[in-house]
Amino acid sequence: MDISRKTDYALRMLAALVEDPSGVVSVRTAARENSVPYSFARSIQHDLAVAGIVENTRGANGGMRLAVDPRETTLLQVVEALQGPVVVSCCANPTGDGTPCPNRPSCHFSPAWCNAELLLRSFFSSVTLHQLVVERLSPVFVGSFELVDDERARELAAGMGGA
Repeated sequence: MDISRKTDYALRMLAALVEDPSGVVSVRTAARENSVPYSFARSIQHDLAVAGIVENTRGANGGMRLAVDPRETTLLQVVEALQGPVVVSCCANPTGDGTPCPNRPSCHFSPAWCNAELLLRSFFSSVTLHQLVVERLSPVFVGSFELVDDERARELAAGMGGA
């Protein structure tokens, strides 16, 4: 999974709004202060508004302001609003119709890809915009991995509602 340039730029622009959640920031200012091409910033503003993350205001003092609570809005929500679902591999849905890969039951690597996806989604959903921008906290993995047999992996996945 790649974090797109669009998502990177959007997060930079959102940081200014998170620092002053009641304020309005013009797209031109957000673009200039974050080294984002203005035309790209306008497109990002539109996508963030469609996702309900920002509200647009018009007029001489117009711009965008947060439409969400940064204390409750996770990095995962923003990434998925701009890029779609976080996916590491196509094991769960290779054709896009919801049908798992026919090789998944016998694939040696599918469990690794599916669990990596769960970890990434969990990681992104564990941190809010406020924690990253205002509190300047950094999410760090402090757990450990364990290798288990197929039966134990299925038990664990069922307990996590996952893979």
